[in-house]
Parts: sequence; C-alpha cells; structure tokens
Amino acid sequence: GLTPFRVIGDRLKDRFDGASRVMVSNSGSARKGNSVRSSNRKKDKGNGALANSIHTKREGRGRKYKYGFQLKPYNPEHKPPGSEDLVYLEPSPGFCEKNPKLGIQGTHGRQCNDTSMGVDGCDLMCCGRGYRTQEIVIVERCNCT
Repeated sequence: GLTPFRVIGDRLKDRFDGASRVMVSNSGSARKGNSVRSSNRKKDKGNGALANSIHTKREGRGRKYKYGFQLKPYNPEHKPPGSEDLVYLEPSPGFCEKNPKLGIQGTHGRQCNDTSMGVDGCDLMCCGRGYRTQEIVIVERCNCT
C-alpha cells in the first residue's frame, strides 16, 4: 500500500531541517570532456573534488558527471551531500526586516504571544529585538438576571 501522508511529511521535514548549502562546481562540459587528453584524465583520477561528486560511482573508475557539474558543500568542513539530501544554493531571505521588493512586510509592530513557543511567539516573531508587553483591561456592560 501507500505510505501514510504523515510519514512522508515527517521525512520531508527532517530532510528540510537538515538541508545543506552547496556551491556548484563545473566539472567540464561534454565538449571539454571529449577534448581532454589521456594524460589529463590521469590527473583527474586522483583529484579529491572529483571523488566527492554525488554523480560518481564508488568503485574504482570515475565517470563523467551526469549534468556536467558537481555540488560541493558551501562550508568545506561539511561532508558532500548524498543523493537523497536536500540542498540549497542561496539562503532564504529574512522575514524580520521589511523588503517591499520581495513582498516581505517585516515584523515591527506585529502582535505576538509571549507564552507561545510557536511562530506566533514573541521570541521568534520579534527576531531577538525584544518586545513590549501591554495589559489591556476591558470593561463590559452586563445584564442582570
């Protein structure tokens, strides 16, 4: 049968939370690959960057990259992404400050809930800038029975 939607959603969320920033490194186009001399191929074999491509086979001989590029971790201390990892090239724009060009309203002046740990909570929504609490007393008329 089909995998339950909740299980798929949880797996995607885990991958999203663990997504890593990468850079694209050209490994040479098909044209370049055809014109490379055999002496250059020997040099490429020992190149660590080539061995890190997600498109190379694990056993002995490397093959041409399927798409003509490889993904390298943005932070050199991180391991290269696997074939099932989620990756991104540029960080998402921040939502804290107003940016009309991107349609981002910013969070200055927004109402937040200081007891919530969710996205409506003051710590997250105010982006660490701090917030002012306000107590409002509402007096309503009532009807006696």
